[in-house]
Amino acid sequence: MTTTNQKQLGSTLWAIADQLRGAMDADDFRDYMLSFLFLRYLSDNYELAAKKELGKDYPNVSSDGRKVPLALWYANNVDDVPEFERQMRRKVHYVIKPEHLWSSIANLARIQSADLLNTLQSGFKYIETESFESTFQGLFSEIDLSSPKLGRTYADRNTKLCTIIQKIAEGLAEFSTDVDALGDAYEYLIGQFAAGSGKKAGEFYTPQQVSDILSAIVTLDSQEPSTGPRKRLENVLDFACGSGSLLLNVRKRVKEQYGTIGKIYGQEKNITTYNLARMNMLLHGVKDSEFEIHHGDTLLNDWDMMREQNPAKRPSFDAIVANPPFSYRWDASTNMADDVRFKSYGLAPKSAADFAFLLHGFHYLKEEGVMAIILPHGVLFRGGSEERIRTKLLKDGHIDTVIGLPANLFYSTGIPVCILVLKKCKKPGDVLFINASEHFVKGKRQNQLTSEHISKIIETYKHRTEESRYSRRVSMEVIEQNDFNLNITRYVSTSVAEEEIDLDAVHAELIKVEEEIRKATKEHNTYLQELGLKELP
Repeated sequence: MTTTNQKQLGSTLWAIADQLRGAMDADDFRDYMLSFLFLRYLSDNYELAAKKELGKDYPNVSSDGRKVPLALWYANNVDDVPEFERQMRRKVHYVIKPEHLWSSIANLARIQSADLLNTLQSGFKYIETESFESTFQGLFSEIDLSSPKLGRTYADRNTKLCTIIQKIAEGLAEFSTDVDALGDAYEYLIGQFAAGSGKKAGEFYTPQQVSDILSAIVTLDSQEPSTGPRKRLENVLDFACGSGSLLLNVRKRVKEQYGTIGKIYGQEKNITTYNLARMNMLLHGVKDSEFEIHHGDTLLNDWDMMREQNPAKRPSFDAIVANPPFSYRWDASTNMADDVRFKSYGLAPKSAADFAFLLHGFHYLKEEGVMAIILPHGVLFRGGSEERIRTKLLKDGHIDTVIGLPANLFYSTGIPVCILVLKKCKKPGDVLFINASEHFVKGKRQNQLTSEHISKIIETYKHRTEESRYSRRVSMEVIEQNDFNLNITRYVSTSVAEEEIDLDAVHAELIKVEEEIRKATKEHNTYLQELGLKELP
């Protein structure tokens, strides 16, 4: 499917969502819309695998025009169903009963069946509890099909769902629904819902243009010197992964460059967003064995594998990307001071967990790894404990690059933010500053970075080039002279210097002008004398 058609599919589905959600909040309707899109993907994938598994035994046409082909096979081969489902669990890692497939659900919606709501509920429950391995339990836990937001009575809710599903089915029928198409449509819808969610969007969405920059940074640095072969990224972590878009972007870049990638890991505190992330992975063709998303609190470090006491067994990552909540209030209690993640650098203040998030990720970075994290500008210059953390990171040589982005790029905030790039084994003895704050296109809601703006940032980072009013490599001596303050404008100002004034030239010009005035006055007085009028002084 072409990029244009993918965008058209997303636009079509968004128009349906915008038309149908009515009095329901966009955030609530998002969960229904995306869950149905996910069910469509699971069904398509499952039916395709079933067709391969059954071969010539797979029914081509439904005899009554209503039952899906797989339902006919189930009805005619009852004794063979258990073995068939065992094979499907082995090959696609899940099972969907014929009556729960999207084609069956869509048909119930088309005929306005009173059984649609009950069938959908049982289908979601089966997928959660019976279909997947334990990793995928609770996938639809936030979808409340009995919610009064859908209607006051069962009949009202059933009717509403029939309308929604029928419209989605009609919209999808116009397009190819391969993995890439549905995955891109899912991403498009997440972005559109984020645009309408204001500050709430900060919990789950990193704008694609910013995601592209972070993804490029961590994949560029995964290569050996130009004379050697490229190094394969074995694993990637996003410890505040939201809907998983940033992780998927990194995965896509790595696959394009190296053809393969190891496992991707994410952590997300919000249960709804956690479910969105898992759906997003599967919708993009990532197998359940290729990713692991943990539902939990990153700052409390409640992921068992991260709490491994033996450093040899504790996970570490080739690349870490993150867009954590900005200046999040957290419980920086005294027992945290002994936490292995913070022990060497100290605790971030309770009022802003920005450095707590940074130190969490940095702790799990491999020696040759790269970390790119989005943070508010305050981390660059705030005092107190943040100044102490920042100073030690600089003295230890771990802060590689500071990139200032334009304001109003994010749905969650209008403030400008920065990207900090950290490495444990940093080679240059300086810090690269990139001030891209004035390089953007103004939009109606959010400002936009064009592909040229993004490429300029990436190329400047890659080659560590210097450019007046845009980028500069600053030595540690200069940074120390500035009390380890990393405020970007201290080192790369975008203001245009006023033109120097040549005082001698100005003085000569003034003398010349005064002489011309005297001559003009003398000539004018001559005319006044002839007319008998009073002369000018």
